[in-house]
Amino acid sequence: MIQFSDVSKFYDNEAALSDITLTIEKGEHIYITGPSGAGKTTLLKLIYAAERPDKGTVSVAGQDTGKLKQGAVPFLRRTIGVVFQDFRLLPNVTVFDNIALALRIHGIDSKEIKENVNDVLASIGMKHKAHEFPRHLSGGEQQMAAIARAIVSKPNVLLADEPTGNLDPGTADTIIKLFREINLRGTTLIIATHHDALFKNTGHRVIYLKEGKIEKETKD
Repeated sequence: MIQFSDVSKFYDNEAALSDITLTIEKGEHIYITGPSGAGKTTLLKLIYAAERPDKGTVSVAGQDTGKLKQGAVPFLRRTIGVVFQDFRLLPNVTVFDNIALALRIHGIDSKEIKENVNDVLASIGMKHKAHEFPRHLSGGEQQMAAIARAIVSKPNVLLADEPTGNLDPGTADTIIKLFREINLRGTTLIIATHHDALFKNTGHRVIYLKEGKIEKETKD
């Protein structure tokens, strides 16, 4: 599904990632961990082609992202949902319209958009918040809306970058339970986090990064 082969990425001649070789299977649920600056976010960016490798190859569903023409990148991203730590919701439009935006970009008709957005809001228990603006939501609700936006197009892969970093423990647990449900439906799930409580005793694969390199791999 996702293959890193001897991948390195540099910023200003400093290695953010060095010689990464990694395979992530379809439907897998894995964690990428390590301290700040270890390369977690860069690794995710390489998957959804926000960055291109300077060395080696990154393959997603058989496509070499380093060789993709710029016009082909949006087609790749249709299959990948991304959840950011800072939510990145548009402040001046409603929750419904934030979630619908991705579908509108993909040219989905308005009837299908309405059905899909209402369905995903119902699945996370937020249908009653559809017409609220992000500023009226709690941090947990904003993250739930961001997740809904990422999954409304039914992506094959879901990436989450420190998705519980700004949330209280109870809300973080709710978010992680939602991610597990999404993964059980067949979505490949990759979560980057420096909070080991999220993956301890889960039995899932954990990739430890340190200074841009894979330090070790475990199943915690």
